[in-house]
Amino acid sequence: MSAFRAFFHAAGQTLLAWGPWGAFVFSIIDSGGLPAPEGVDVLLVTMAALDATTGYLAAGLAVVGSLIGSLFLFYLGRKGGEAYLDKKAQTPRQRKFRRWFQHYGGLTLLIPTLIPIPLPVKIFVLSAGALGMKRSHFVLILVFARTVRYFALAYLGAQMGRQPLHYLSQHRFPLLAISVGLFLVLYLLVKWKDRRRAAAEAL
Repeated sequence: MSAFRAFFHAAGQTLLAWGPWGAFVFSIIDSGGLPAPEGVDVLLVTMAALDATTGYLAAGLAVVGSLIGSLFLFYLGRKGGEAYLDKKAQTPRQRKFRRWFQHYGGLTLLIPTLIPIPLPVKIFVLSAGALGMKRSHFVLILVFARTVRYFALAYLGAQMGRQPLHYLSQHRFPLLAISVGLFLVLYLLVKWKDRRRAAAEAL
C-alpha cells in the first residue's frame, strides 16, 4: 500500500468512527480541492451498510459539506480565475471550451457531480466561478446532483451492505454510458430551447 493510500485508509477509519460528522468533514475536504477519489462515496456506503439511519444522516450532512467545499472553489475561481483564463485561453480549443461552458456550464457541471465515477469535478466548479455562472444556479445544480447521488448510495448501502462498492467498481463503463446519455438528452433539450428562443426573437 502506497503512503498516499495508507494515509487515506487511516483517515477513512477515523472519519468512519466520527459517524455522520465524519462524512460532513470529508465532503468539505474532498469538494474543497483535496483529491480523494470516491472517498465520500465509500464512506457513505460503509456507514449505511452498518446502520441505515446513520447512512441517511451522513448523506444529508455530506450534501451540506460538499456545498461548502464547492462554494470555496467557486469563489476562488470567481476571484482570480477569469483573469487567468483571459491570459491562458489562447488556443482555439481553449477558447471553444470557454464559449461552451459559458453557454452550457450548468449542463457540464451536472454530470460529474451526479454520476459516481471519477470525473474532474473541481475544474468545472472553478470554471463555473471564473466564467460568471450565477451563484443561485450553481447551488441549485450542486445540491440537486449531490442529494440524488449521496442518498442513492446510502440507500444501496442500507439495502445491500457493501456490495454496491463492488458493483460500482465493476460497472464503470455502463455508468459512464449513462452519464453520456444523460448529457446528450440534456444537451438536446438545451438546443431545442435555444431554437425556440431564436425563433421567438425572429418574429
